[in-house]
Order: sequence, then structure tokens, then C-alpha cells
Amino acid sequence: MLVIAGALLMIGAGTTFVLKDVVFGYATRSVTKEDLLPADGGQHASVSGAKNILLIGIDPRPNQDPTEAIRSDSILILHIPASHDMAFLISIPRDTWVSIPKYSNGKRTYGGGKSKINGAFAEGGYGLTGKDQRKHGTTLLAATIKQNWGITFDAAAIVDFVGFQDVVKVLGGVDMYVDQRTVSVHIGHDAKGNTKVPFEQKDDPNGGTILIPIKGVTPKVYEVGQQHLAAWEALDFVRQRETLPKSDYDRQRHQQQFIKALLKKIASKEVLGSPGTLNKVLEVIGRAMTIDTGKIGLDDWIFAMRNIDSDRMLTLKTNDGGFHASPENPGAEALDQTTLDLLSAVRTKTVPTFVASNPGIVSSSG
Repeated sequence: MLVIAGALLMIGAGTTFVLKDVVFGYATRSVTKEDLLPADGGQHASVSGAKNILLIGIDPRPNQDPTEAIRSDSILILHIPASHDMAFLISIPRDTWVSIPKYSNGKRTYGGGKSKINGAFAEGGYGLTGKDQRKHGTTLLAATIKQNWGITFDAAAIVDFVGFQDVVKVLGGVDMYVDQRTVSVHIGHDAKGNTKVPFEQKDDPNGGTILIPIKGVTPKVYEVGQQHLAAWEALDFVRQRETLPKSDYDRQRHQQQFIKALLKKIASKEVLGSPGTLNKVLEVIGRAMTIDTGKIGLDDWIFAMRNIDSDRMLTLKTNDGGFHASPENPGAEALDQTTLDLLSAVRTKTVPTFVASNPGIVSSSG
């Protein structure tokens, strides 16, 4: 879910707070603009009408081989209804069992087949590096979503998960409410205060991860309550899922809460009242992002979304916020009927009506 922050902060900061010149300068100077979606050769498109943006979060390991496949950590659909007065964020569980179409990226041909949806981004960019990897990964992921649920996209954005640590650094940390005790599987400390990994992790044959505590290392714990999180703590907190009862769904909720906290921080007087600080925030967001605005200009996107602030961005629950096992592969997920109906509403551009009839799908954090 962390991917949302870059895409929405870029737009929100330039509209709600009337900082158009700053945002345009930032967008042209800092953000990486690439062709992520296939070009159909058409003319400049109108921003009017309902729009869908594909948002992808990646979390590559430090020193990872640039040719190694990267799976998408977060997959979201940002749906903007024709009224352009609100936005709906829909997370597709990364372990959803889907049909991935056959695809050639110019270096390797994937034969197509059934797999978890986060594998589509990996297969599309397999063997490639840099912008070619991002382009073909996004193209195959978008094609997979279209094949399974009939949804097409007007724009796309990729955010490097680690990049948001720099955003929080510039902001001096972030204040948020931790709603459940969360034990870190990545960061702990030994008796001398040295930072150590607190668990050995092994794949569970029945699905999930087996955690083996490492003797002498105490894991970092995020206790329930209002917390001020430093940049490293915020990144660590929103990565956790293995120690949480609802795993990826708890992590998605925490990421949503983190994004709200970021939006609130950037909307504060201390940031908006300091052009230097705001410019630094926009610059680090730009470095963490890769965007494709489709056939619609960035200025048109910003104008169209000028009335959408954080209170009018609703996050919608999939699978009622819990794991829904796939009958084809118990280690993967299927989408329940309500979620399938929600995606159908995205396709038919009737999301506001669907949400009004199904208020229970709105996340408490959104």
C-alpha cells in the first residue's frame, strides 16, 4: 500500500494546497517519467470521465542483482469516478491466484499459466534491468488484471518501497497510532545494543513463514498507542506481516494508516509554511517514483484531482480483510464474491453506487 503515497502526495500537494508551480517544477525535475503501459498511438486523451491508475510497490533487497526478477510488493487500483471529487483505493492481494497471459519482453518469452498475481510483474521484466524491467513488468501485470477482471488503466506509477524512508527523514519522523502490538522480524538488538536480525525465516510447506528466534537477540516491538516513528522505524513497521494474525491484510491496513499520517504531516503548517522543506519532500518523493501519465498530461491530472484530499480518499477492503484460500491452490488466495463484484464495478465505472450499497467494505483507516 505504500505506493499510494508518492502518487497521491504528488497530486494532492499541488491541488489542495495550491502549490501548482512547485509541483510542476518538481515533476519535471525529479520524478522519473517512463512508458510503463503500452502506447496505442492515439492522440492526447481527455481527463474527463472515470479513470483507473495502476499503482505498484516494489521492495528490492539491498545489493540485489539488477537482472533478478522483482515481484510487486503491493498492487493497487486507484479509481477516480467521473465526478472527480473522491478516489477509491483497492488493494489486490499479492498472493491472488490468477491466469497470467503469454508474454514476450524481447529477451524471454513467458508461456502463460496460473500463478500468484505478484509473479506477473516479475515474469514481465525477467532478465531485463532498469526501465525495460519496469515497463515490461507493468505491461504484463496490467494485461493480467485485464484478462482476469476486464479492467484497463489510464496511467501507472511504481514506487520503490525503501524510497519512502527518505521522505520520512526529511519530515523528521511521522506520528501515527499503532493499533496492534507488532513484533519486527527484521530488526532486533543484542545485549550490547548491536542491531541484529531477530529471527531465522524458513518457508512453511503448508504456506506462510516459520520464524525461528535467534538466541540473544530481542526483536524490536511496536506497542499499541500513539507513536512517533523515526524513518527506519516507519519503514520497518509497515513491512511487518509474519507476526501479525491476519498477515498481509494487517500489513495493508498499517500501510494505509501510515499514508494517512504522511498526508497529515505534509499538510501541516510546519511543512507547508516552509518552502524549503516542502521542496525537499517533493524531491525525495520524485526520486522514489516512476510514473506514466498515459495520454493525459500531468497538468490535466492535477487539475482533475484538485478537490480530492486525504479525507476523500477511501480505502476499500478486499476479502473482508482476511485470507481467502484459493480452491485451486490452498497456499494462494482467491477473491470472494463481494470483491469480485467490486472489481466489476470498477470495470463498469459504478464504484460510488456499489460502495453506497456495501458500506462495510470501507476500511476503518480509509
